[in-house]
Parts: sequence; C-alpha cells; structure tokens
Amino acid sequence: MARDALEWTARIGYGARGFVYLSAGVLTLLAVLDRMDGAAGAREALAWLSQQPFGRAWLFLAGSGLLAFVLWRGLQSIFDADHEGAGWDGVNTRLSQAFSGLGYAFLAASAFRLLWLKPADPMAEQAMSGRERAEQLLSLPLGNWLLVGIGLCIAGVGVANIVKAWRDDFTEYLACSADLCRRVSPLARAGYMARGLAWLPLAALVVLAGVKSRPADVTSFGAALDAVERQPAGAWFLIPAALGFIAFGLFSFVEGRFRRIRPPPEVLPS
Repeated sequence: MARDALEWTARIGYGARGFVYLSAGVLTLLAVLDRMDGAAGAREALAWLSQQPFGRAWLFLAGSGLLAFVLWRGLQSIFDADHEGAGWDGVNTRLSQAFSGLGYAFLAASAFRLLWLKPADPMAEQAMSGRERAEQLLSLPLGNWLLVGIGLCIAGVGVANIVKAWRDDFTEYLACSADLCRRVSPLARAGYMARGLAWLPLAALVVLAGVKSRPADVTSFGAALDAVERQPAGAWFLIPAALGFIAFGLFSFVEGRFRRIRPPPEVLPS
C-alpha cells in the first residue's frame, strides 16, 4: 500500500511538472504570435494560471503536485532511488537531482505564495521580487561579485541542460516498448535543449546587473525571454524555445506514465 502511494506520488509529480512546462510553452508561443503580453517561464505560467477561472484551484493542484515531485527528487538524491551508485557519474546525477528538487521546491512555494497573497498583478510581482533580491545582494560587501556569481551559476544550469540534451539516454528509466521509447526520446532532447538555451538570457542579464551594479537589470525568466524577442530575429530564438518547453512538458507526462519508480529500501523495505 505504501509502495503504491509513493509510486503515485512520483507520477503525480512528473505530471505536475509537465503541466507547468506545457503551459509555459503555450504561453510563450502565444506571446510570439502577439496573442499574449509576454513570454512565460514556469513561474510566469503559475502567475497566469492564478488569473484564470478557478485559478486558486489550479494553483493548489499545481503546487501540491510540484511538492510531490520535490519528495521524489529527495528520494532520488538522498536515498539513491534510481540506483545510480557512489561513482562519479552517480554522485553527479544525484547532485543534479538535489538541485532540481530545490528549484521545484521554490516553484511550489511560488504557487502557494500566489494562492495566499493574491497580488493584483502576479507577473509584475515576479519581476519586482527579483529586483528587490538583487538590491539586497548589492548592498552587501562584494555584493556585485556575488550577483555575477549567481549569474554564472544560472549560465551553468543552462549549459548543463544543453549537455544533458546531447549526452543522456532519456529512455533508460522508461518501462515502455522500444518503438515508443524511440518516438519519445526526441521530446526529451528538444525539451532539455530549450530549457538550457532559455536560461542563458537571464544569466546574461544577472551578470550585467552585477558588473554595472544595476539591480533594475535583474528580472524574471519570462521578462528575459521578452528582451530576446525584442531583438532582431528574436522570434527565431523564442519559437524553438516555446516548442521545446511544450516538448519537455509532453515528455514529463510520458515519464509520469512509464517511468520506473523504485522506492529505496531505506524508506520502504522489501
């Protein structure tokens, strides 16, 4: 019973991740087509959901699902649920899962924050909170260099996703037929590539904010994509990014259905 509950928790988590990224991709695509005011990352997608009919219900479901995914990431990284081992590759994978879990924990917190605080303009509030944090950081000794370091870390996340898109076998953990695995693998590669490339504009803005000591340059993920769209041929960057987000969301649904979920024996002994 507990094993089934944990497995369903993980699958719900993958589904919640897929829903958020699918929403972000669709919203970004609509922005390129001038049907929306701005591009969207995961947090902006949650902000948009909060303004729709039954928005509070959507936020609660999304936030709860993301917390389920955080729990599964914890089991993967701390208890080695995927049996990655103690070698370099295994430790590196588990560290990546730990940082991923931390990121989705912040995303879940954003969903519940929107649920309880109900700001008048959620998307503007996202960008404002980034500027406020940058101002606090710049007020510290060597704060500008700390901000540069954060920007470089964001760039590192982007590069890591790009490398993962080229190198990893995304069907290794799927319990599906060889034909289906072959069909869904490109979704994962496109998704991770898009996520990696999409982090780079935000990283550049954060680094520049640190170098120039200008917190106003720090903005949200979606606003960074908007800045790219305003450049010549910016849409040629944003359309593949949007389609990549959609692909990543769809692959997350595939993982929710077909991923091998193996609860670690430390948590649920056989």
